Amino acid sequence: MKTLKFVLVTVAAIAMSFDRPATTLTESERKYALELLQSTKDDLLKKVKGLTAEQLSFKADATHWSIAECVEHITLAETQLFEYAQAGLKEPADPSKRSEVKTKDDELVKMVADRSQKREAQETLKPTGKFGSFESTLADFKAQRDKHILYIKKTPDDLRNHYNDFPFGKLDTYQTILLMAAHSRRHTAQIQEILDNPNFPKKDR
Repeated sequence: MKTLKFVLVTVAAIAMSFDRPATTLTESERKYALELLQSTKDDLLKKVKGLTAEQLSFKADATHWSIAECVEHITLAETQLFEYAQAGLKEPADPSKRSEVKTKDDELVKMVADRSQKREAQETLKPTGKFGSFESTLADFKAQRDKHILYIKKTPDDLRNHYNDFPFGKLDTYQTILLMAAHSRRHTAQIQEILDNPNFPKKDR
């Protein structure tokens, strides 16, 4: 009788394991990502609101980007990084690789947003006027970011056990989305530097 009971319990446990959903985000992980995505979107929109064409195209010198170019770069990266995260999700989940992820979430956000170390953008992320106008570029960014916010709100995807490889190390796909948001924070800070330039054109000129 004890043997039969043991077998039944074992079978039930195996059946439950097949019904168990894939690991999804915790409430705190979802909240952290949503707040970062929303706050960085709001900050960018606030910085560029009401700027004139002259202000949007102003450059400190030939080696620096304009505000319009910064926004295009942010928008291009928004597409590329989210697609990279989705590509990682197409690979099999592998919890054994968790130990290869060396960077904590908050450390990653701080590292990416830190402007004390300048980096050269890869060719596919350099602004070229792809969207035709600043208005079109900003509209594309807002549409993408809203879509990504909705994704994080609702996704059941296992973002922690799928991965992306970067030059600085391995991230899980949740962190790739955090990187995407922190990247926009980084270049919003760059926009603020342009706004603070003493030669930045005034509206009443």
